[in-house]
Amino acid sequence: MRGPLEVADIFRCHGPGYREAHGHEMPLRHLRAMRAIETCRTAELGGHVEECDHCGTLRISYNSCRNRHCPKCQCLDKERWLEARKKDLLPTQYFHLVFTLPKALRPLVLRNQDTLYGILFKAASETLKELAKDPEYLGAEVGFIAVLHTWSQTLMDHPHLN
Repeated sequence: MRGPLEVADIFRCHGPGYREAHGHEMPLRHLRAMRAIETCRTAELGGHVEECDHCGTLRISYNSCRNRHCPKCQCLDKERWLEARKKDLLPTQYFHLVFTLPKALRPLVLRNQDTLYGILFKAASETLKELAKDPEYLGAEVGFIAVLHTWSQTLMDHPHLN
């Protein structure tokens, strides 16, 4: 019986064609992540055989890619991290904001990442500080954490801060 469809299944099926059509536009780190996800827990990365002491049943376990972008490899780590962060939360309201780089600038980011990501962080920071100071909104000084994401959930180039 086949389990649910996984990102690796999609990459294995459509990755070669996608890379052929768009690989020249993709950063090397994206290509490497795709390849790691495709080969994760396959014979290509090697593995080992486990044998049951009682019945002798054999089970093959393939090695993981350990790539930080791989959904299989990072699921447990992600859950542990989230639980640990929940313990750090203060008993106050939190807001989730997303600052997205305009689509027209995305081609420039591929060649000027340091500069444009720096501008994105600075624009988000200044916007939040200015709005928060305004008594109409909060009338306060705020603190925030921003995380840069360079891909969308569909693994398309989509730089944004969460």
